[in-house]
Amino acid sequence: MDSKAVFSALYEMCEENAMFFSGGPERPTGDAAQRLVDTMVTIQEHARSLEPVLAGFSSIYHHFDFDPHVHANGYRSLVKVVRCCLLHIIQKGRYIASNRRSIFFRMAHSAGEMEAYCSALCQLRALLYLAQRLLHDNSHGNLFFQEESGLSESFLQEYASMHKACFYGRCVGFQFTPAIRPSLQSITIGLVAFGENYKKHQSGIGVAAGSLFTSGKYALDPELRGQEYEPSHVLYLILCQPFDLPMVSDPTRMVTICPPAAHIGPAQIQMRLISSELREGQDSEKLLALCRSEGGPISLSLGLKAKKCPPSPWLVVHYHGGGFVAQTSRSHEPYLKSWSQDLGAPLLSVDYSLAPEAPFPRALEECFYVYCWAIKNHNLLGWTGERVCLAGDSAGGNLCITVSMRAVAHGVRLPDGIMAAYPAILLTMYASPSRLLSLMDPLLPLSVLSRCLSAYAGLSLSLSLSLSLSHTRTTLGLVRRDTALLFKDLKQGASNWIHSILESTRASAGMWDTISSVAIPPPSSEQNSEGPREFPASFEPLRSEQCAEMKMDSSPIFRNPYMSPLLAPDQMLRGLPPVHIVACALDPMLDDSVMFAKRLRNVEQPVTLCVVDDLPHGFLSLSQLSKETREASNVCLERIREIFTSKDPPLEMREHRKLERTNHGASGVKGDPAMLFERSSKEEHGQAVV
Repeated sequence: MDSKAVFSALYEMCEENAMFFSGGPERPTGDAAQRLVDTMVTIQEHARSLEPVLAGFSSIYHHFDFDPHVHANGYRSLVKVVRCCLLHIIQKGRYIASNRRSIFFRMAHSAGEMEAYCSALCQLRALLYLAQRLLHDNSHGNLFFQEESGLSESFLQEYASMHKACFYGRCVGFQFTPAIRPSLQSITIGLVAFGENYKKHQSGIGVAAGSLFTSGKYALDPELRGQEYEPSHVLYLILCQPFDLPMVSDPTRMVTICPPAAHIGPAQIQMRLISSELREGQDSEKLLALCRSEGGPISLSLGLKAKKCPPSPWLVVHYHGGGFVAQTSRSHEPYLKSWSQDLGAPLLSVDYSLAPEAPFPRALEECFYVYCWAIKNHNLLGWTGERVCLAGDSAGGNLCITVSMRAVAHGVRLPDGIMAAYPAILLTMYASPSRLLSLMDPLLPLSVLSRCLSAYAGLSLSLSLSLSLSHTRTTLGLVRRDTALLFKDLKQGASNWIHSILESTRASAGMWDTISSVAIPPPSSEQNSEGPREFPASFEPLRSEQCAEMKMDSSPIFRNPYMSPLLAPDQMLRGLPPVHIVACALDPMLDDSVMFAKRLRNVEQPVTLCVVDDLPHGFLSLSQLSKETREASNVCLERIREIFTSKDPPLEMREHRKLERTNHGASGVKGDPAMLFERSSKEEHGQAVV
């Protein structure tokens, strides 16, 4: 259904329902009927204002795609989310029209449903206005605003004051595939574990993030619960001994790999060796000395067959996600076991030290050390030493890229490729259209994201929940109060508890090789005594009663290339192995992947970008819960297989590069997208175009 048909259906539905509930002999009486009338009228008002804005974005968003084959960027995502909201409203409105005469029709419930989606539509309208300003104020062709002050700071303040509870109640996860929504509701319920864990352990952001990303999955999948009781094979490295590796440019010269020392000094690194077959070397005395079996002999703990297989030519080194502050290799084990079995290769997953106790660059040091150790000790892992791939999701995707950058800098062997799923590549708080989705994302809200990044950067520990007595009492009081509210609101289809928890936190917040800035004033901004206004005079988004205090930290550590590889100079990106990025169209971090893929292509580095639809950030952790998430996990698996089986850059890369050269100038931006936005909006509604 095209946009015109969507809006026509919406207007027709709203007018018909409003007419029924506002007059006529069959009109129901009561407050709920009037609420429905008022909501239908308000929805029409929002829709009439949104229609030209959507038309404008639809005319220009293709200019921000990675290439003509990959239709994805933050502007597209915002338009898609708005259309999805409109379709949900139409569906619910038609249900009301079909059942409103029934004696079983729950008018108050239906009024609440429509009010929730009306509020969501209002806030989405605000996001589109903010994206419109971003389009006009940003540098030409760039998805990110290049400064921390000004527009980025303004967006942060808007996030702090805008009402977000409407996205976490009846509307939670409406933008995602229907198969994943029950899982999101279970994760919402599982957030109560944050309160319980905090009271028991008085730990901070790691517990919060761990609950956020992992709670709920065990309630949905009994097999996952059962796996938690299986013994696992754990390796420990004592990081006190340096070792040498040969240089790639001259194998007769050696490079010394020093053990990690940042922040906490020499310490153990825990890893899991996952293998579907017992391979030569995996039962060696040297490896056994590094192992701790949590349930019996190594053969039993790995679930391996008695027959020993020859070493595999392939090895996957995996870095888990979790915002640098949470999760372990074990929390990712379900899909990693599947990968190991399908590939017929061992997989080494690293439990790097977590922030805030071990901030940057500790995790990077440990991941690089383990990668080099695996290269040197391949015979212990059931691997011939031939091909190695780095794989990771979110924060782990960041570590895959930065470990490879460090390997380039040291001159040691590079991995044969990288598979990075929805990676965190820019750790600043720069504004972008996809990052506006953090206002409504149930798994990656900006308040949680900013605290994770601040903890990784080693900034104020208060961002990780101070353990002072007064702060503990305040937080526990909120947990107790809001836990009770959660169960009450879930009965009503809303979970405002999440809103209050997330809004009570503080947040914090280069080098760009892009086209020069084009200064075009946003048509929706107006000057007043308080400065530029973000929205038209006739519109104001819903505001929270208590605004969170949002601050943008401008510490230069966020712009360190080993923390934010998108900001790395060209010379640091040249020489990287092939990078395969698997991103999510509805992920607040989508623009990170799009812009990084463009940067790699611009320096002629082999790169592919695949964008999966209708799934949230973190889908690998939910891979056992639906057909869609399993298929997305298989996309990541096939990218790894391609790294192992390809000698040259993948055909897809070569074809894309050829297409870019052929179409250069022919399919480029003819005129600035901001100007095309205004032209399309005016033409759509019969206005004169100057």
